[in-house]
Amino acid sequence: PPSSPWRTVLFHLFPFYRKQPTQADALQGLAWAAVVPLVWKLKKFYEFSQRLEAALHSLLGALTSETYSDPTQHLEREQALAKQFAEILDFTLRFDELKMTNPAIQNDFSYYRRTLSRMRINNVPAELENEVNNELANRISLFYADATPMLKTLSDATTKFVSENKNLPIENTTDCLSTMASVCKVMLETPEYRGRFINESTVSFCLRVMVGVIILYDYVHPVGAFAKSSKIDMKGCIKVLKDQPPNSVEGLLNALRYTTKHLNDESTNKTIKSMLQ
Repeated sequence: PPSSPWRTVLFHLFPFYRKQPTQADALQGLAWAAVVPLVWKLKKFYEFSQRLEAALHSLLGALTSETYSDPTQHLEREQALAKQFAEILDFTLRFDELKMTNPAIQNDFSYYRRTLSRMRINNVPAELENEVNNELANRISLFYADATPMLKTLSDATTKFVSENKNLPIENTTDCLSTMASVCKVMLETPEYRGRFINESTVSFCLRVMVGVIILYDYVHPVGAFAKSSKIDMKGCIKVLKDQPPNSVEGLLNALRYTTKHLNDESTNKTIKSMLQ
């Protein structure tokens, strides 16, 4: 009998392996052994995205309530919650940037699903089958099929929050987001404030948060972030991005180019479109 997990797979999947294993058979087993822990990680990040969605609902509920008269006061009084919101956005942009530079993620998951199908046909036990059943595998596959899966999760969650809280003026949400964008922009473009940053990672943090709230604003505001009536200074925000070393912000500029909802609307200022080309 086979003496290792991958050989067990081969023993059942490929009957001829029992007689004379080939190099291709061995590679199949090694590939399966390598892909299983990767699928486990993909599952964990997918589950984490669901937790982020729930957390975002709670944070938006606290940051957009009518307890205080304006969003600035909200952010001042709820600094810990605003910081938590900012950290979620920072993680989201970092995760999606890594995902976009690792196309093998979807290939690995597709290989896992194909092999798992063959194993089911041959009644071979699989380490992850109970953890990643067919329905969950479909959801995970759809999640990673998106170019920016975590950002899509947050955008959908913000849109859902607004639609489910019709008694709450939409301005409470959009004003909160636009205020956060303005705070980040001012901190980055003002030498006095920027000089207080101890290390460069704080700059990257502020840039990601600024881009994150712009994208969420663009999804929930009726005419988006790029219209003249927008409360976000888009020209100023894009200028701040372009003033950074190019290699450090290309992913963030691409997020504005390709993951926003209203950039290509006719109402978008031509100068803004030109700045993002």
